[in-house]
Amino acid sequence: MNLFVHTITSTDPKVRNQSFYQLAGQLKSDELLKALLELDTFRKETLNLYDKVRAILFLYAGFRFFLVKSQNTPVTGKIPYHGFEDLLARRFEHAISVFLTELKVSGPSATLYSALAEAYHNLSFQILADQVRKSVRASKGNQWMFRVGHQEEHPVRIHPQLLILKDNTIFYPILHENTSVRMDLTHSGWSDIFFLGMDYPEGARVINLSIDLGVFGRDKEIRPPLHSYLRVIPEPVIRVTSIDLNTTKDITDLADLFNFGNDYLSLIKAGIIASGFIPPSFEGTNQSLPGILAQIIAPGMGIELVTRVNDIPKGSRFAVSTNLLGSIISLLMRATGQTQKLEGGLIETERRLVASRAILGEWIGGSGGGWQDSGGVWPGIKAIQGTFAQVGDPEYNISKGTLLPRHQILEGEQVGAQMAEKIMNSLVLMHGGMASNVGPILEMVTEKYLLRGEQEWHARQQTNLIFDNILAAIKDGDIKKLATNTENNFNGPIKAIIPWATTYFTEQIIEKAKKQFGENYYGFLMLGGMSGGGMGMFVNPDKYQDYKQAVLDILQTTKNELSDSLPFAMQPVVYNWSINQHGTWSNLLHGYDALMPEQYYAIHVSEMVRKEPASINYIRRAEVDRFTTYCEQNNLAYPLLRTIISNLFKVSDPASHGGRRAEDDKADLIKKMNGFDHIQHEEIREQLQKGQISLLNNRLPIETSIEDVLPTDVVNYENLSPGKKRGEEALRNGKVAVMSLAAGVGSRWTKGAGVIKALNPFVVLQGSHRSFLEIHLAKTRKAAGQYHTTIPHIVATSYLTHQAIRKKLHQAHNYGYSGKVLLSEGRSIGQRYIPTERDLRFMWEEMPQELLDDNKQKVLEAVRSSMIEWAKRKGEATDYEDNIAAQRFSPLGHWYEISNLLRNGTLAELLKTDPQLKTIMLHNIDTLGADVDLSILGYHLESGNALTFEVIPRRIEDQGGGLARVNGHVRLMEGLAQPREEDELGLSYYNTMTTWIQIDPLLKLFGLSREDLQKADEAVLAKAVRSIAKRMPTYVTIKDVKYRWGHGQEDIYPVAQIEKLWSDMSSLTNIQCGYVVVPRFRGQQMKDPAQLDSWVTDGGKDFVDSLCHFE
Repeated sequence: MNLFVHTITSTDPKVRNQSFYQLAGQLKSDELLKALLELDTFRKETLNLYDKVRAILFLYAGFRFFLVKSQNTPVTGKIPYHGFEDLLARRFEHAISVFLTELKVSGPSATLYSALAEAYHNLSFQILADQVRKSVRASKGNQWMFRVGHQEEHPVRIHPQLLILKDNTIFYPILHENTSVRMDLTHSGWSDIFFLGMDYPEGARVINLSIDLGVFGRDKEIRPPLHSYLRVIPEPVIRVTSIDLNTTKDITDLADLFNFGNDYLSLIKAGIIASGFIPPSFEGTNQSLPGILAQIIAPGMGIELVTRVNDIPKGSRFAVSTNLLGSIISLLMRATGQTQKLEGGLIETERRLVASRAILGEWIGGSGGGWQDSGGVWPGIKAIQGTFAQVGDPEYNISKGTLLPRHQILEGEQVGAQMAEKIMNSLVLMHGGMASNVGPILEMVTEKYLLRGEQEWHARQQTNLIFDNILAAIKDGDIKKLATNTENNFNGPIKAIIPWATTYFTEQIIEKAKKQFGENYYGFLMLGGMSGGGMGMFVNPDKYQDYKQAVLDILQTTKNELSDSLPFAMQPVVYNWSINQHGTWSNLLHGYDALMPEQYYAIHVSEMVRKEPASINYIRRAEVDRFTTYCEQNNLAYPLLRTIISNLFKVSDPASHGGRRAEDDKADLIKKMNGFDHIQHEEIREQLQKGQISLLNNRLPIETSIEDVLPTDVVNYENLSPGKKRGEEALRNGKVAVMSLAAGVGSRWTKGAGVIKALNPFVVLQGSHRSFLEIHLAKTRKAAGQYHTTIPHIVATSYLTHQAIRKKLHQAHNYGYSGKVLLSEGRSIGQRYIPTERDLRFMWEEMPQELLDDNKQKVLEAVRSSMIEWAKRKGEATDYEDNIAAQRFSPLGHWYEISNLLRNGTLAELLKTDPQLKTIMLHNIDTLGADVDLSILGYHLESGNALTFEVIPRRIEDQGGGLARVNGHVRLMEGLAQPREEDELGLSYYNTMTTWIQIDPLLKLFGLSREDLQKADEAVLAKAVRSIAKRMPTYVTIKDVKYRWGHGQEDIYPVAQIEKLWSDMSSLTNIQCGYVVVPRFRGQQMKDPAQLDSWVTDGGKDFVDSLCHFE
């Protein structure tokens, strides 16, 4: 029997839980390929969800981590473009079929295997997501919402109590729902991921607490943090208001209700749909919303739904969005008679239905959460555990466990004497201020679970023991035992399963707290998918209040130290908190007490004054009048007026760090300090507006011939050893320098957060977190020490990065490197532009785009439509100014980093002190494996090349051009310039950007000499740079930038910027270039944190570690 099939289908846990890596490691490459092809047949035939998905992940890992790297596998090959199109369109089964056919026809290659791996990986998660959706739809209580087809069949009606006017008023009652959030004590290795609960219910266990919150130092009282309000209104609309997002809207048709990307109200919309008030089956039916409301309430009537979050920052790890969704759903279910009681708490079956519909709401809205996230709907301390599927469950015979877990409220003897109070008086809850994307981590967890890596599987068994220990500690009333286990959980299984769950920031605050608190520090608590945002720390209860302030001080100090290198979205906070013993709870407000929260009126009055008074319903006007009396009686008049004025005239912006004027002043200073060219900027704007430069015009003419290079056009690394002696001689004689490009902020690395990528401490090597820059200096240090020489290390910076890098190198004493470290400060910046509609449509409609699953794609398309309208409203090709000053500008592309080196005196200084210097090895900051390799250096020197570029064999993930024969000329072609999308997959090699540069030939190209650099005549140098710049293409690029506002809220906007790119130097015909094919470990670029796990599994991390000598 096939080894993998036997493992997957075995009923013996010892066999079933074997590591794929161990199994695959036993087979030769031809045996492994045969076994994988048999496994592909099995996964198509099996009906068992678990078996199918695990088989597909085995196929992914077999191709990705074994066959791709096999010595018997050719490193280059071709990927059929129609298979690639299938991948983008989520037709994964068809893509696999295309790639397997190509395998039969053309034989194996690492390139083709990488495409197969990608297709299998995506297919596995598509199947999992589809099954979760099926289970949600099939859950009892949800089925009818997908079957009702017309408003006349709609079964829900408004509760009669909401139509009764009391106390001789004209104001309809307000139903108010207040809901807690949930806080997880056990974590349990992300076991609340839906698939883990459905496949491994015995290990899907958490203990979470429903908690109320206030912010330490700000709020006088601790309250349920989530509030939803509903009332009937005499208008046939659904009026929705988010107080915390400061926005309101009247929804008048179904199309708007089901559009989740055109405003900030997607979560409220999802709650309205998931509650059954407007069932999901109504989408796309073209029914009249007023007609539906007439059926539910009465003709001419509608509802108003208002939400308020008590300023809880985003990323709190308290599942705020899921519990707010639960609050909205609970409120609407009460309002339409879907619960036993209109007021008070819910019964268990109702809570379970709310939780099920909250999962549905997250799916509808294109987001996601874990099965424990609705815990705030329940009261108190709960043990939540996966359950085995039984006859009658929609998951029966499909998966081992059910979608929804079982909630057990711990009480009586299950909770030790005063234990709730002990926890509340020992656990300091905090938000560190970091913004992190946990999506990739959840995929990593699922993948590791299915592949059963030895370390990860052992760690998951440890989480089960820790869960039992924490449960016992709660029963025993032992706070120290509880704290010890939460800390052991973090340092043991959590980090073993996902090393990226911790951050340098997290480790620093723990270290500082231990040092400062001594024996009064009890332990750390990891919350949610990743640390750095919501976290906890147990301390001695006797000094609890003092330590809350001390923790806040540690957070703020550490955040200030690391703000340049890590993505912080807000200032850290510490919470006041208490356990909520009621769960979600509602009450009905009647008569003159039926008022919305104060902030509601600030939003609505500022909207109403823009309208004709007669157009505003009389009841709304009367309510505002009633509220002004309330304000007068409660001293709220001035604060309300101040907020209304702010909303009306936008005179203050809390995200702008002191206001627009201060940021404008900073922007002016940046322009002055960095030689901003106003004339050139206006010329570029005119060219953008006229379409003379654009994404389309980035491309070479359509008739351009693009062919793959010939074997004689490149040199393979394996054949370079004869030149090693020449390279060693040059290195020992001090003729070589290294240049790291660190002018940018890595928009993909932190999704536009503006963090300096070079300084980001992203990985633990040799026991400590290391940044990109520290790793590169450690490689230079090792090479210099090994050959008893000095290697000058140049770091190219920009206005964005220069001061921070200079400060960090000073603080860290150049990370222990005793050689010269020189900063080459950028002298070229560009003002970012609002993109044109033409470029946005070209990028999103004409260029290849990877589709998401249906609901996420729908949300994405709505967001993109909104972004196009935003660009038109702001003014196409006008200056992008609605952000902090640093985000308004960009470096002009890495071509300018070399020209800056010529103009800013750095190279002149270096050549003055080191006249023997001949060669510079240039590399991107994220090309971690690039070092001073003597074989490549020797080849470069012997070849006579002015520029020698390193390339790597292409894999499916390598997008962005490559090495090609362009009209017969061998050169590097940027992805922006390729005339046809399919050309790229026909190119065998991908550009690493690592370049060996001979200084004197390069100077000659610019019409300069070493003497010219020493004279430092700015006019001569500028003219020389311009002479070559004119020969370089200018690209329009679209980048994402984050705009931060409110309490950790973030919006991502597309902006246009202009760039010239270094690899286009290879297009010049009067400079000799060469190309070396290097191993992937050396040339791989780390562009996205999602790459980190496979980088470790591949061995890339160990390879980089072997090149380094840290202080």
